[in-house]
Amino acid sequence: MVSGQLDSTVLQRARLAVAALFLTNGAIFANLVPHYPQIKSDLELSNAAYGAAVAAFSAGALVAGLTAGLLIRRYRSARVAVVATIGLAVLVVVAAITGSAVVLTAALFLAGACDAITDVAQNAHGLRVQRTYGRSIINSFHAVWAVGAILGGLTGAAVIALGVPRGAHLGVIALLVCATVLVADRFLLTGPDHEDHPAAGARATTRPRRTVYLTLAALVVIAIAGATVEDSGSSWATLYLRDTLHAPPAIATFGYIAVVGFMFVGRLFGDRLVDRFGQRAVVRVGGLITAAGMGAALAYPSVLGTVGGFAAAGLGVATLIPAAMHGADQLPGLRPGTGLTVVTWLMRVGFFGAPLLVGFVADAAGLRVGLLVVPVAGLLVMALAGALERTHGSSDAISAPPRPARS
Repeated sequence: MVSGQLDSTVLQRARLAVAALFLTNGAIFANLVPHYPQIKSDLELSNAAYGAAVAAFSAGALVAGLTAGLLIRRYRSARVAVVATIGLAVLVVVAAITGSAVVLTAALFLAGACDAITDVAQNAHGLRVQRTYGRSIINSFHAVWAVGAILGGLTGAAVIALGVPRGAHLGVIALLVCATVLVADRFLLTGPDHEDHPAAGARATTRPRRTVYLTLAALVVIAIAGATVEDSGSSWATLYLRDTLHAPPAIATFGYIAVVGFMFVGRLFGDRLVDRFGQRAVVRVGGLITAAGMGAALAYPSVLGTVGGFAAAGLGVATLIPAAMHGADQLPGLRPGTGLTVVTWLMRVGFFGAPLLVGFVADAAGLRVGLLVVPVAGLLVMALAGALERTHGSSDAISAPPRPARS
C-alpha cells in the first residue's frame, strides 16, 4: 500500500524502526573509534600510515556507494539497510582484533562499503517516512544516529578505563546491533520505495536545467564539508588531545564525544529550526559557529578549550548532511533517489580525503595545523549556503546558480 494509506500506528512503528537503524549505525563505528589510538600504537603506525588505514573505510564507501541505488531498487531500502548493517558489525569486530595493518585496512575498506550502502538505504527509507508526515523529521533520525555515536563513544571510553579487551567489547556490540536491526526489519515500510516520491512521474521526465546540476554540485560540497568536520572528531580528536595536548586517554576521548554530543543537540532542535528559519539560514549560522569555535580552539590550545572547539564544530555541522540530502532528493528532473545517491556517495570524498590530508599535514607541520581543515570547512559552508532552500520544502534554491551569500 502507498504511504498515504498508512494508518498512524504503522507509520509510528516505521519511524521508530528507522530510528533503530540510525541508532545502531551510529553506535557500531563509535565503539571502535576510542580504540584507534591503541590500535595505532599496537601496529606501530605512523600518522600517515594511520591516516591511510582510516581512509580505507571511506575508500570502500566510495567504491560501493553507487551500488546502493541498484540494490535498493531490487531488494528495497529496508532489507538492504538491515543486511548491510549486519555486515558492518561483523567487519568492525575483525578490525578490532587483527594484529595486521593489512587486515585492518581491508576490514575497514569492506566496513566502509557496508556503511555506505546502509547510509543510502536508511536515509531513503527515512525520507520516505518523512514524506508521509509532511514536515521535516530527517534531522531527528540523524539526532538518533548521534545518540548512538555518543553511547558508543562513552562505552568505548568505559571499557578502556576498565581494561576490557577490545575484541570482547566489539563482539558484544555486534550481537546487540544484529538483534536490534532484525527486530526493526519487521516494522519498516513495505512496497516500492519511490512510488510516492515527488520526483516521480512528470518531474522525472523533465530534463534537468543547468542550475539543477550546479545546485547539486554545491550540495555535494556542503556534504563533503560536513563529512570533513565529522571525520576530524572520529579520526583525530582523541589523538590530538592525547598526543599534542597530553590529556589522559580517558579524557582525550571526550574530544570525539563532544563532536557527536553537540551534533545530537543540533539535530534534536534542527527540524524545528529548519521549519521556522529555513535550511539556508540554519546552515549558514552553523558554518559560522564551526569556523569561529574550532578556529579559537586551535589559536589558543588547551584541553578544555579544544573539547569546546570540537563541541562547537559538532553543533555547527549538525544539520549540514541532512540538509544536503533532503535538498538533493527534491531536485526536479532527476530520477527518484538519484540526487540522494550522488550526494551520499560523493560526500564520502570528505571521509576519504580528510584523514589523508590531515595525516600528511600532521607529519609535516603538526596535527594542530592539520586540523585547520575544520574552520576552513565552516567558511566554505557559509559561502555555499545559498544553494539550500529558504524554507522547508521550497524549490527556490535552484532558481539561480549557487553563489556566495551576502551578509
